[in-house]
Amino acid sequence: MPHRGGLSRIAAAARWALAAAACLWLAWCTAVGPLYWEDSSIARFGWVNALYGVIAFVISMLLVIALVRVGRGLPPFRWRAGRTGRTGTGAVGAAHERACGAGAAPVAHGWRARVRTALRHVRAFLSRWIVRLTDRRWKLWTIFLLGWLWAPTTLLAAFGADLRSQAREFSWAWNQWTGLKQPYIGFFSFAPMDIYPTAHYLWPADPTYLTDQHNIVLTLFYGATMAASRYLTGSNDWGVIVLAAAQFLFAVCCTAATAHRFLNLPWLRRAGVRAARGDFAHPERGGLFRPRTFARPERGVRPVLPPEAAHAGARVAVIVFFLVCPLAVFSTISLTKSPLFAFAFLWAFGFWYELYATGGDAESRFPMARRIVRLPRRTLLAFVAANCVMLVSAKYAWYVLAFEFVLALLADRRRWATYVVALLLPTVLIHGGISMAISSGAIIGGDPIESHGVQLQMIARVAQRDPDSIPDSAREELAPVFNLDQMADAYFPQDADPVKSSGIQSKKVSYRWRSVKPEDMDGFNKAWLEIVKANPVVAFDALMAKCYGYFDVADMPYVSMSYYVGSDYVQKNSTWIRYVNHDWRSKVADAADAWGAVPMLGWVTHGNFYVILTLLVGAAEVVLRRWRALAWHLPLLLLMGVMITAPANNFERHMLPVAFCFGFLCLTFWRDSRTDAAHR
Repeated sequence: MPHRGGLSRIAAAARWALAAAACLWLAWCTAVGPLYWEDSSIARFGWVNALYGVIAFVISMLLVIALVRVGRGLPPFRWRAGRTGRTGTGAVGAAHERACGAGAAPVAHGWRARVRTALRHVRAFLSRWIVRLTDRRWKLWTIFLLGWLWAPTTLLAAFGADLRSQAREFSWAWNQWTGLKQPYIGFFSFAPMDIYPTAHYLWPADPTYLTDQHNIVLTLFYGATMAASRYLTGSNDWGVIVLAAAQFLFAVCCTAATAHRFLNLPWLRRAGVRAARGDFAHPERGGLFRPRTFARPERGVRPVLPPEAAHAGARVAVIVFFLVCPLAVFSTISLTKSPLFAFAFLWAFGFWYELYATGGDAESRFPMARRIVRLPRRTLLAFVAANCVMLVSAKYAWYVLAFEFVLALLADRRRWATYVVALLLPTVLIHGGISMAISSGAIIGGDPIESHGVQLQMIARVAQRDPDSIPDSAREELAPVFNLDQMADAYFPQDADPVKSSGIQSKKVSYRWRSVKPEDMDGFNKAWLEIVKANPVVAFDALMAKCYGYFDVADMPYVSMSYYVGSDYVQKNSTWIRYVNHDWRSKVADAADAWGAVPMLGWVTHGNFYVILTLLVGAAEVVLRRWRALAWHLPLLLLMGVMITAPANNFERHMLPVAFCFGFLCLTFWRDSRTDAAHR
């Protein structure tokens, strides 16, 4: 037994060490943030930066400690509170309950007591109506539809360079299919594949203009819609509006479905309906039913919300976030791959919660859940659809789904068939189909250089800030692939795209995509390592400057979602959309930016605020040993890894899935905490 106790203490210390490591990472990013705001270096790290780091670490650890105490049924900061019982009320609360149970009722005297009583009645009245207005999927669907409707009707659509590139790719491919000859391979030709450059050695022998840069399925869908719009109306604009309207409706459906699943727990009501079908003579035995009309029992009963459903405050918080936060509102009409992926991820997140709530020790959390073994057919089909949309919207989605599949098998083996159908099969069919299309030469795959963004930033920063430190051997290895002088000139601390020669405006040919060969990359990693060893401080600066903003709550976004609303592609380069509500569109984008610029109050509009809090909630779950919950939440951590390796720093569209799921993550943590406290 002492040996087991010692191991338990070591395990607890390891869990707290992991939580402290997460807090240290957040503190470090906060401490170095002011340095990179001024394009400085960690070599100038001083006591002011250290003070920022200490404050950030203390606040982060206090939040984790508070979450752990709440998770154990204790008051978050009441260190000397009495022992908590099942209700989590403490000694004072228990004494009050005993007094009330003995017949002692508090007596109200004076106008203050009457005001408090009236406020309680008003609060109860509002709570009842808030729950009644949000207790069905169609009601939530109506709320989100009406609450967001001003965006597509007044802003029409929001987009950036990616949509124009997709339209260009499809247009060139269509011209090819209809027999129009176009320049393809030649040193001075400029094809769509050169915008986000794909090395010419990757091009097939037979001409094709379609690439998997933005996911080929989405490129075909967007491109075909805009091509039809040009054919029917003479411009892309009507097609863009149709695409924005379709994404808007998809966002409404995904958000309403997930909110309904988290707030109302509909699977418990379905279980109650099935359980009561065999005993219609005693509807009162079903705890989830109420007579439709008390005076007319022959009219039957209707299912009501289970007692575990969310209270009014949680419902208001979720709805207000989605209806007010610019991250969510602008994403509904922003035609770039990340918002579409985020809403599909949110949709799937709701199904993951149902699987979590009905698996393992689900009976202790939801007594009715023991009757649920597998997902209904319609729910399973919706789960498959959500995963398919993720796969066709973002290339890294297959990594996420593969990771989820492994975690699901470890946490819930009895429903392996569900995970094979919903996760494995879509991944194999869609990702495998795209891979086959690439290998056959039907489309052009992405350039491997895209995965080297961190390394490219390190090389480019050293080439710009201290070129003499680069060894000659490294220069020789890089010469066939990169022009170091152009890399130094194109280097921008927050974005790796210029170094990769991505884009069409002010293009720097730092990456020799026209002439590079596969064997030229053989020495790339060796050259990069030599450069890092020669100048580790500058190289580390490049790494941190590209990713710190995702974890520094005070950092302003490099590209916010308001960019897509007021971009030049919408306001200047569109055919006629630019003339419709031009000033209003600018005012909306400026108002969102102004709100985001307000210290502290503007944090709620930034994606990194939700990334940081999600990381802290995950740290608390580690300390509390909620391993099954972590199995469903770890994909959020994987998405944080995607952010770090993404081309740009603090790019808000990469943080959308985490921001959208954060409120539901908190609701899950709160429910699990109540359950744990009740079983102590």
